[in-house]
Parts: sequence; structure tokens; C-alpha cells
Amino acid sequence: MALKSIDHVNEDDRMAECIDNCFEAAQVCEWCADECVGMGDEEMARCIRLCRDVADVATLHARFMARNSGYHADLAATCADLCEECANVCAKFDHDHCQACVDVLRECSNSCRDMASA
Repeated sequence: MALKSIDHVNEDDRMAECIDNCFEAAQVCEWCADECVGMGDEEMARCIRLCRDVADVATLHARFMARNSGYHADLAATCADLCEECANVCAKFDHDHCQACVDVLRECSNSCRDMASA
């Protein structure tokens, strides 16, 4: 794994876990958004927009942590809020892809909150 080569990430298990969680959140949100396209109402459209926002912000947050940006804690709080909101919207739908989002996003939100307070 490439993360093991990055000293500041290798020394902080929480950061490595958060990076993994952010990339997993981005992947599941891209899948969920793609599956939701054309499914319907305004709340589903909100789900799609939030999933795409999470995918972008979570990926950016992971990249900030990997480069040890001084702004990663600020972005962590935003990523956590966004993951939480998206999880709440996805929880309203019974689709497998939406339910997968809920679990992954709640885990990502928790690890991002941990990084925001570090």
C-alpha cells in the first residue's frame, strides 16, 4: 500500500484510516449517484447531488491528508458534515446502493470528525 511509504501517514493510524474511509466514501457515492440517475423525485435528485459532492470533497480531503496540508483539519470538518447529510438523505431510500452509502458515510464522517479535532 502506498500510504505506508508516507511517513506522516504511517505514523498516524487515524489519518491512514481516514484516507481509506474517504476514498471508500467517494467510490460508494459515485456508484450510488450513478444508480440513482433517472429514478425520480426531488429527494432522489438531492441524493445524487450530495453523493457527487461527497465524492469530490472526500477525495480532496484524502489528498490534503496525504500531502500533509495545513488545511486538512478544516476540510475534515466539512467532509464530516457533508457525509452526515448525505447519509441521512440516502437512509430514506431502500435501494442497496443507498443503504451501502449510509454505512460507509457514517464511518467516514466519524473518522473525519476525529481528524478535525486532532
